[in-house]
Amino acid sequence: MTQAQAVIETIDKLGGIATLNQINQHIFEIGDCVWKTKTPFASVRRIVQQTAGIYKIKPGLYALETYRKQLEQDGIMVQTEKNKETEDVKAFNHSYYQGLLLEIGKMRHLDTFVPNQDKNKKFIKTPLGEIRTLQVIPQYSYSDLVERSSTIDVIWFNKHKMPHSFYEIEHTTDIQNSLLKFNDLKDFSARMVIVADEKRYAEFDSKMNYAAFNTLRENKRVAFLSYESLDKQYQQELQKQSMDFIL
Repeated sequence: MTQAQAVIETIDKLGGIATLNQINQHIFEIGDCVWKTKTPFASVRRIVQQTAGIYKIKPGLYALETYRKQLEQDGIMVQTEKNKETEDVKAFNHSYYQGLLLEIGKMRHLDTFVPNQDKNKKFIKTPLGEIRTLQVIPQYSYSDLVERSSTIDVIWFNKHKMPHSFYEIEHTTDIQNSLLKFNDLKDFSARMVIVADEKRYAEFDSKMNYAAFNTLRENKRVAFLSYESLDKQYQQELQKQSMDFIL
């Protein structure tokens, strides 16, 4: 069996769609393929980009052409100018980027949480509730503050169960609502990040200049992270996982 065939079989076993991380985790379960290279994960990355029958849905997310129709019926599709405002694409994007943040947090050995109302939403085909490492949000402070943060899209917690990072994913909703949450939580030493399409940076910058957010702005408490940058950082984390030693 060739390496390309092994990758296709791995994706097929994963339901016709998989992230690079998932492929890398399962590729060696294919016993009929020999990987005569010290960098098999780099080979996998090349194969998914160049092999007929495999198509890219998003950076780091690939599927088999034979599953395209089924996946599109499930709301998993390549975003285009024509479909980007559909409810299916909006819902897929939101839960997909939640899933990426959960995966990165896990790779960095942090605990992760998503709101209970999102736990049944799926990162590709896996419910977010199965990916988060915490099923209950830690009671890290006064109950009203914990409750306020419990609706934030993704939270990373450190080993002391204190908030490390708060992430709000703004695909179409008002960025101001997320900034209001962050403002209520500004006394915690945690990073606060708005994740959105690069095109929404001007809106983010405008809202940050409201007088109500002076403290957030002056202390540079909130960062803007584009989808493209998040995708790239996910790829970088995957590459780190394949390294024997990281400086």
